[in-house]
Amino acid sequence: MTTPPGFTGSPLDRADRLRNDKAALQLAVADYRARLLRLGPGYTPDVTPEGRLAWISLADAAPDAELVFLGLEDERPRFAAITNEPGGAPFRSPRLLAALGEMAEGEAATYAAARAVLDWHARHRFCANCGSPTDVIRAGWARRCPACSAEHFPRTDPVVIMIAEHEGRALLGRQASWPPGRYSALAGFVEPGESIEEAVAREIHEEAGVRVTQVRYVASQPWPFPSQLMIACVARADDDALRVDTSELEEAIWVPRDEVRAVLEGRGTAFLPPPPYAIAHTLLERWAADVP
Repeated sequence: MTTPPGFTGSPLDRADRLRNDKAALQLAVADYRARLLRLGPGYTPDVTPEGRLAWISLADAAPDAELVFLGLEDERPRFAAITNEPGGAPFRSPRLLAALGEMAEGEAATYAAARAVLDWHARHRFCANCGSPTDVIRAGWARRCPACSAEHFPRTDPVVIMIAEHEGRALLGRQASWPPGRYSALAGFVEPGESIEEAVAREIHEEAGVRVTQVRYVASQPWPFPSQLMIACVARADDDALRVDTSELEEAIWVPRDEVRAVLEGRGTAFLPPPPYAIAHTLLERWAADVP
């Protein structure tokens, strides 16, 4: 069995049907079972000893707090509060990394939804069309400009993350800012007017100088730092000659399948793998197991 992609599997029903229903939302807010997601500075989650997200009463929200309706968990309303923070804590902040490592399966997915939408509100308080302050609508899942009536919705930026394979070896790279010994799949944003397959081929060639074909999709995950959709793929390399762009990568290496498998199983020391909540981990697992 391979690890499910991180930040997936939330138990929440997002209940889009209620977002424009003012009466239903008022009932949800008044429901004694309604809860507010407890977040620390920078939207860092509080996690219980059991690995669950911590929830508090809506009565503990600031009197003038604007709420995002996250959805229903076992028919119980769940909310997050929009704050005046300029944005979330950086992904590599120690407290956030510790919380991500403690969360039970599915809990990180609920956190990802809250984190991404709160980050979006922090960065989109003004209309991109006319510059006027905007108002929260659709239970926190959109904003409307009262001056020009433009509506703005949370955005998700597509990112390809991929392994090039050649004669039973995977191409991995590392960035200088990563922990010592860590290698992972290459990645990059999909550009406007570009397909996923084209983005995979372009990014691998730009970063490592390798030409690839036969791109195949493996899996995807949301990445709420701040709001991306990671699209994992594997591609066939034409050859193994590397021409590394050192402005993108510190180093790139080819790793045989057996060594990748040994590292993931805790038996090998060829490199430090990406953490389980990163889809690069799932991608490496599926490639090592030769899962289509």
